[in-house]
Amino acid sequence: MGIQALERVGQGGEQQQKVFWRVAREAVLLATLFLVYSAGRQLAARHSGSAFDHAHEVLSFQNWLHLPNEAAVQHWALRFPHAIEGANLYYASVHAPLTAAVLLWLSIWRPKAYSHVRWTMVSLTGLALIGHIVFPLAPPRMMPGFVDTGLRFGQSVYGPDHTGGAVNQFAAMPSLHVGWAALIALSMILITRSRWRWLWLLHPIITFSVVVVTANHYWLDGIVALVLLAASLPLLLRPGLHAYKLRTRNSVPPRRVLK
Repeated sequence: MGIQALERVGQGGEQQQKVFWRVAREAVLLATLFLVYSAGRQLAARHSGSAFDHAHEVLSFQNWLHLPNEAAVQHWALRFPHAIEGANLYYASVHAPLTAAVLLWLSIWRPKAYSHVRWTMVSLTGLALIGHIVFPLAPPRMMPGFVDTGLRFGQSVYGPDHTGGAVNQFAAMPSLHVGWAALIALSMILITRSRWRWLWLLHPIITFSVVVVTANHYWLDGIVALVLLAASLPLLLRPGLHAYKLRTRNSVPPRRVLK
């Protein structure tokens, strides 16, 4: 019994090291990819002269498609200021932290499935970056008839000046808020087995609603992001998505791995 206990402790230590180095490696990889993406967005910002022309084209095309008028939807939503404040908070505080938390969870508990999600996200983000470069687009909040809810309620993550700063505010097409939210929801539904997993669908639904009522994106921005996600799905659905091993009798419990 004593020998078995020592073996289990040894296994726990090895597992801790494996998890640590795997998470560290992935953090470095994702940070590098994010820096490349940020550099690409800044490159796109240099070609923003046509962003407002493109905005008029998007609005005209959406009108031709008979999509709901975003300005009318936003002005109706402004009747509920607390809901708008919540939407601003969701836009600023949920997108990146929740995505990072899910990726961290997958990298620890579903490492094989995580690689599928990672490369799907890389594909989606790379395709989106092409869109940012070739089609700079002013978001609705910069257009007449819309309200910048972030500025109105003092919750802006961009500030009053859209001509400078570290963030390219003309990278509205497509919406990675919507694309990443849909990818995270789809991944968690496919990978996990809880009967509550379908609640993940609320994330992209809420996100799409939020980016519209806050005038950060057009309908078409979200729709194009979903199309690009669909084009990237072969990376997610390739064989091995569910090839994770269930815990065996002699394996170390999850709690001890993270202690």
